Amino acid sequence: MGRKLYAGVDIGASRTKVAILSGDKELIGHSVRKSGTDFGKTADMGLAESLEMAGAARKDVAGCVSTGYGRKNVSFSTDTKTEIGCHAKGCFHYFPVAMTIIDIGGQDNKIIKVDERGRRLNFKMNRKCAAGTGAFLEEMAMRLDIPLEKMDDFARQSEEMVELGSYCTVFSGTEVLEKIRQGKTVAAIVKGLFYSVIKRVLEMDSLTQKVAMTGGVVAHNPYLIEMVEETTGKRILVPEYPQLTGAVGAALFAMEN
Repeated sequence: MGRKLYAGVDIGASRTKVAILSGDKELIGHSVRKSGTDFGKTADMGLAESLEMAGAARKDVAGCVSTGYGRKNVSFSTDTKTEIGCHAKGCFHYFPVAMTIIDIGGQDNKIIKVDERGRRLNFKMNRKCAAGTGAFLEEMAMRLDIPLEKMDDFARQSEEMVELGSYCTVFSGTEVLEKIRQGKTVAAIVKGLFYSVIKRVLEMDSLTQKVAMTGGVVAHNPYLIEMVEETTGKRILVPEYPQLTGAVGAALFAMEN
């Protein structure tokens, strides 16, 4: 007898995330891959990886919803939903309370507010500028000649923090070079870059009592969460897999369908 499973695919400009849920809403398979230039092929590969982890076959998937930048490129999807809706649904699945969701992705930031029933109240999105996103940190890592995956370690190392005045990725790059010329340490600069990401996001909207953080940048840079907690005085809620929240929300929509 085959199992009834549900798939969610979140195709972002940077990464494609796939989540497989069982009938009791348990995450049993998942995948994160670079989106690349062929979104459809990447989605197929992500689904295959996720199903292998789940010990299941494609015929077991009773429904699939896709979301994100490339949601219309998923050939096996039975429906599409907005990324705002999927992030809200996925986060509320893990934390069923009224809250503000801060999602920091590769190319954009989102702030979503939901009520105690998980209904979206409003949202704000940073679309036009890469400042405060994963792309910003990636560019700065190149400027500093350090691996992107080491940014979190560097930020933790320094008690000093170099404050940067610009949000613009281009201007920040010039400012970083000036700080290097002044003899500032790489660790202090990285900590300052993290703070600029936080400041950028927190200025987008006010926060409610409960706050959750999701997204790939959060998944790979947990020190950002600690910095937000220090800055706001709030304990931040974080799903086990922050990067998969949108895909999990999409799979939950597939289950409802």
